[in-house]
Amino acid sequence: MPPRIDPKKCNGCDGREESFCEEACPGNLMYVGEDGKSHCRELRDCWDCMSCTKACPRNAIETRVPYQLGYHVAKLTPIMGKNSITWKCVDIHGNEETFKYRNRMDK
Repeated sequence: MPPRIDPKKCNGCDGREESFCEEACPGNLMYVGEDGKSHCRELRDCWDCMSCTKACPRNAIETRVPYQLGYHVAKLTPIMGKNSITWKCVDIHGNEETFKYRNRMDK
């Protein structure tokens, strides 16, 4: 589920020293390229925490949920904290898991 950046919407958080997605990524994978758009350094290293998706003020980042999570009673709920994002996951069998990731966002 690596992030997909829409280059038509992304402006790399123009005017900021560091883009919101760079600040939010706990794996330090996001960066703004020479084209002024955000990119993910290594898609296979993405933790799928979706912090970048939540942090993007232009809704330019999309994370696609796999089929196993995306039907029936499955849920994926983000809970933004001051310096973290917590994901509550319910799979197709009703099993619940919670994941908490630290980010560098200041709210």
